[in-house]
Amino acid sequence: MGIDGLGDRIKRERQRRGLTLQELAAASGVSRSMLSEVERHGRVPTVVVLDRIATGLGTSIARLLRDERPPETTVLRRAEQDVARDPAGWERRILSPVLPGVEFELMRTTIDARVDAGTFQPHGAGSREYLAVEAGTLRLTLDGDPIELHAGDSVFYAGDRRHGFANPGPEPCIYYLAMDVTTGRARHDD
Repeated sequence: MGIDGLGDRIKRERQRRGLTLQELAAASGVSRSMLSEVERHGRVPTVVVLDRIATGLGTSIARLLRDERPPETTVLRRAEQDVARDPAGWERRILSPVLPGVEFELMRTTIDARVDAGTFQPHGAGSREYLAVEAGTLRLTLDGDPIELHAGDSVFYAGDRRHGFANPGPEPCIYYLAMDVTTGRARHDD
């Protein structure tokens, strides 16, 4: 995971949006103390917590892991791609560059056999996600409703819903996910 400078980038994005730690805590569901520790480089968040922080900021994990690149042809060699690994048994490889004014993320995710990657918070209203399964089986859950997808299947869904990813199968699941994240804040279910 591109953790070098992660805390600084989170703090910069928070301040750029005019948010206090308390306001980001409320928007992300991550405690103020955890956010403070991450910003001070005292803790490295899990992928799920990092996603909650990104969602609370109305941005992508990619923007928090890497600085912007100029909006021109950008080649990301495999060794340059950020990889977020979760101890639960899955990884997310960021395939897209971070560009000024663009909140788009393309990723390749691998989930080991019988691993639940967790449920992610809704992104801002109008956000869109496109997913294609390359190998294995994926159980995508949208606001609690499961959809089982197999190799070759694809799906589009509104990103402003709670979405969970799990591999119920006996072999690793590999899928690609493209997220077009709006700059609005996530909706909150009370």
